[in-house]
Amino acid sequence: MDYAVTTDELTKAFGDFTAVDRLSISIERGEVCGFLGPNGAGKTTAIRMLCGLLDPTSGSGMVAGYDLVRETEKIKQHIGYMSQKFSLYDDLSARENLSFYARLYSIPNGERGRRIDEMIDMAGLMGREDELVANLSGGWKQRLALGCAIIARPSIVFLDEPTSGVSPTSRRSFFNIIQGLANQGTTVIVTTHFMDEAERCNRIVFINQGHLLAFDTPERLKAEVIDGYMVELELPGAVYRIEEIEALPYVKECSLHGPLLHVLLEDPSHSAPLREFIGVTPRAVHPTLEDVFIALAKKRRRVSA
Repeated sequence: MDYAVTTDELTKAFGDFTAVDRLSISIERGEVCGFLGPNGAGKTTAIRMLCGLLDPTSGSGMVAGYDLVRETEKIKQHIGYMSQKFSLYDDLSARENLSFYARLYSIPNGERGRRIDEMIDMAGLMGREDELVANLSGGWKQRLALGCAIIARPSIVFLDEPTSGVSPTSRRSFFNIIQGLANQGTTVIVTTHFMDEAERCNRIVFINQGHLLAFDTPERLKAEVIDGYMVELELPGAVYRIEEIEALPYVKECSLHGPLLHVLLEDPSHSAPLREFIGVTPRAVHPTLEDVFIALAKKRRRVSA
């Protein structure tokens, strides 16, 4: 198998705090790989190590065929990186920002204009390319920042929370673009805490408190981690009913999803006794990645206890 990224027990500690703890993964070329977890889970620290921006405390890895510890400068020449903050200059136009990055990446003069036009087209900025970035919406800035990150046609693109602070419509549009990049052979590694985005990734790295909880496709994770029959309950004061519902012998998990409860039963036959106990009819639902994450996190806590 030809991998774009491999890590072996990659670890980063800041004093007594371990932000990433023995991360071992292998990411295939041309896939969209999502790093999924809550804020503070270790996603950004992991990405910054893979980009050569942070030195690992221990462990090893290869990115784009180069050693993560000894060849960080070579790695930087073969990747694109888009940070959470969108590294754009508000007092320059969209075209001028792209021109700046084209020069930064040493794209030859004869090629530069064509690459800039390609990025303007990709970002949907035709007719707005000469507007100051300060006047663009969050969605436009997001796509422009992606254009700046990929103008040198890197083999791997790292996107750190690229859709935070933009509308759901812009988020969907952005993911269509990065899936198009992957279809052309670019490896896309993206951190997110949005479950709908994670559903669109080829594989997901579930990470929490620096620990790798699981690494697989969304479909396999839902099939293998959620072992049972999932139902949804709409109850007044739902959060206060979790403990008593989890105490029922046929209930495997119970968790809060907004105003609703998701309850994992041993099998469908237990819907009837659950209905009798709570006085509300359970609705069968398909497990979500949020259910998967909650189940994995609970399992991790039980193991660590």
